[in-house]
Amino acid sequence: MNFISRAIMITPTNMTKLCRDCTSEEQGDICSECGSSRLLSHPELNTLSIAHVDCDAFFCSVEKRDNPAIRNKPVIVGGGRRGVVSAACYHARIYGVHSAMPMFKALKLCPDAVVVRGDMSKYARDGAIIREMMRDLTPAVEPLSIDEAFLDLSGTERIHGRMPSQSLIKLQNDILREVGVTVSVGLSYNKFLAKTASDLDKPNGFAVLGQAEALDFLADKPVGFIYGVGPAFANSLAKQGLNKISDVRRWSDKKMAAHFGDMGLHLARLSRAEDNRMVKRESKRKTVSTETTFNEDISDLETLKDRLWQVCLKTADRSKSKNLAGTVVTMKLKTSSFETITRRRTLPQPVQLADVIFRTCVPLLEKEANGRHFRLIGAGISGLSPPVGDSGDLLDPAAVRRGMAERATDKAREKFGKDAVMTGRAFKSAKARESEAYSLPEKIKPDSLD
Repeated sequence: MNFISRAIMITPTNMTKLCRDCTSEEQGDICSECGSSRLLSHPELNTLSIAHVDCDAFFCSVEKRDNPAIRNKPVIVGGGRRGVVSAACYHARIYGVHSAMPMFKALKLCPDAVVVRGDMSKYARDGAIIREMMRDLTPAVEPLSIDEAFLDLSGTERIHGRMPSQSLIKLQNDILREVGVTVSVGLSYNKFLAKTASDLDKPNGFAVLGQAEALDFLADKPVGFIYGVGPAFANSLAKQGLNKISDVRRWSDKKMAAHFGDMGLHLARLSRAEDNRMVKRESKRKTVSTETTFNEDISDLETLKDRLWQVCLKTADRSKSKNLAGTVVTMKLKTSSFETITRRRTLPQPVQLADVIFRTCVPLLEKEANGRHFRLIGAGISGLSPPVGDSGDLLDPAAVRRGMAERATDKAREKFGKDAVMTGRAFKSAKARESEAYSLPEKIKPDSLD
């Protein structure tokens, strides 16, 4: 149990706990489903929906994932001896190493550190995958950097069939499994407290700050504890006797604004745990995708492949119309119990052809279609860029020929109508989908906006 729970004066004895390994709800100290002792509990766990998700030492974590030989060593990502530190793992931070520190100073503090030049294209790719996993939970995602974002999960319980806290636990586990890095989660009722909480239990932590405890929790913290209060501002506050957050509360908003301007007024409100800022959605989407919900659940693999082809075709049509291609192909399934499953594969070059998207998704589908019943299937591309041509797959010489055929089919469909030319699978899918309904119209579907 993290220390946030100890800030609560009264803890109900029958408070529900969530397993951080399988998300099941428990009453005891051991998960009855998986046997884990990693249980999360908080009196307000069922009511909070604003989260801050932050990758743990992201650049270093990616490098350790890709090179097991350095996994247990202090790692610094940055330039040569005359450069600066871009990132330091937690092991290196113990020695006092931090980002923006000159490299020669970092190596003097931690001479045994492994220095890695870093690969921003790799970090950007993995960051984009994590961002799309966040968007699988909610369209209300506000990125702060390549490896952190705010999420507003209000109302998502109806969509996913689980509480926001359960969805966030699942997100943590999915990121670790699919990307191979850990993230820390802060959950609260506003952005300030969510970001505050995410720093309290690193790495791979999950901290909760509720409304009942927020004021007491903040009271004895130094003013520099509030994000955005740097050393210079903290020094100006100290000259007025404002050293702790509780000191700030003794001043009125008007007095704080008169002495310190807009930042003073903002600080006064944060000192009372007040933050009305909304989680801002990105105006530009970075994915093109389509999904369809079945009228009746489907378990048969071949039938699922037919539906998969149809969504791949619509995704390809949309990406071609926008002159976009993507290096990451995603397949999405939703089970009859509303569990969302997403599987991704990164390709060596951007793709937009339905044939390539479909053939990339089929192996992902085959691994999941083990007799379970599904109510939804989707396919999409991300990591978007202009297309670079259909060079095909070197291991599949027929890919270029199929690509040329698809382009020719596209021209015929454009001239004579979308149903003028169909492959055998497309014809089967068209007949089957006559009674199917797409989950959201294209004009309002978040995943199809860019």
